[in-house]
Amino acid sequence: MGFPRGRELILGIGAGIAAYKSCELLRRLLDNGFLVTVVPTPNSLNFVGSATWQALSHRPVYSQVWENIPDVPHIALGEKAHLILIAPATADLMARIAHGRADDLLTNTVLSSAAPILMIPAMHPKMWLNPATVENVKTLRDRGIFIMEPSIGRLTGSDVGVGRFPETQEIIDFIEESYGYRSDLLGKKVVITGGGTREPIDPVRYIGNRSSGKQGYALAYNAAMRGAEVILIQAATTTPAIEGIRTIEIESASNLFDAMKEHTEGADLVIMSAAVSDAKPSLVAKTKIKKGDLGSIALEENPDLIAEFTRMRREKGINQVIVGFAAETTSSYDDLITLGRQKLVRKDLDLIYVNSVEDGAIFAEENTEGAIILRSGSVFKIENMSKYEMAEILINKALERIPNV
Repeated sequence: MGFPRGRELILGIGAGIAAYKSCELLRRLLDNGFLVTVVPTPNSLNFVGSATWQALSHRPVYSQVWENIPDVPHIALGEKAHLILIAPATADLMARIAHGRADDLLTNTVLSSAAPILMIPAMHPKMWLNPATVENVKTLRDRGIFIMEPSIGRLTGSDVGVGRFPETQEIIDFIEESYGYRSDLLGKKVVITGGGTREPIDPVRYIGNRSSGKQGYALAYNAAMRGAEVILIQAATTTPAIEGIRTIEIESASNLFDAMKEHTEGADLVIMSAAVSDAKPSLVAKTKIKKGDLGSIALEENPDLIAEFTRMRREKGINQVIVGFAAETTSSYDDLITLGRQKLVRKDLDLIYVNSVEDGAIFAEENTEGAIILRSGSVFKIENMSKYEMAEILINKALERIPNV
């Protein structure tokens, strides 16, 4: 079973008979990489109960503002959501939202969230065509809410007309067309390394570097948001875990290499952004070394993990896109590109991101600058942008080399 992936979505359920169809919609949303929290209106529970929604979403389900009060759910849910989808949206529910009502958890959440809102109406034709509903739909659309036209067909009883709940795939297509979310990594496995490795000297001391892990974190987040199954192999960092991403905690370069060999099987894309220690103590003391005995530490070189990993992949004929990172200390952009190209060739990479860390730049900062260099020789300059923005560009470039995307 794959890992859950990506975007936080609130699925609001209105009190209509079509609520039962949203059970299948929920399952397809999960298949399409959404992490779904169901928020039913109290009256909708007459059609489908909380137990069903909890079983399908694997998450708690609340419908009233007065439930789970310490967590302030009507604010917390709205802040966390990337998208709010209301399906079915009844005439009553749309009227309440159009008039700014906040009389249950769902309407409170709608008012407190800045996330895009999509509505899937389902009701009797006379209700859909009633002037009040028509005016409410216009009001909601004028406010930027996306409202899907209901289907035409058989309704409850013998009635036929406009107001039928659309088919699940039609709703998924509507979400993509309206919200513009990308699932270009759906079905792909992405492994990312991040943070800085630490090589033990004794039980309390180590050799390390200044990497914060922020860039690896941004890359993992971007890949997950695009639907990928993501594994983040993470060395020393203070970044919190991302829900939906499997995180493997490691310490040393040898730990990292072991984790890479174990978890990159079947990966379509491997991004090695971790800062790996170039050297390690020749001997690791089993007890704390006394201060007076710290005159010198004998070091030995760590293997070049990226070069060794790509060699193993290529020899086995494994078709993976491999991305490397390189930190240099030069103020010359031309020198930076030259050094980056040399490493790309030497390590047999598909592309590399190279930046200058002269005077401690980039490490632990929110922004980055440098260059993405492709195997073809093309260079894309990155000028002082957030690590999240750079992650988007780098993954876009890597995607161009993944077959059948």
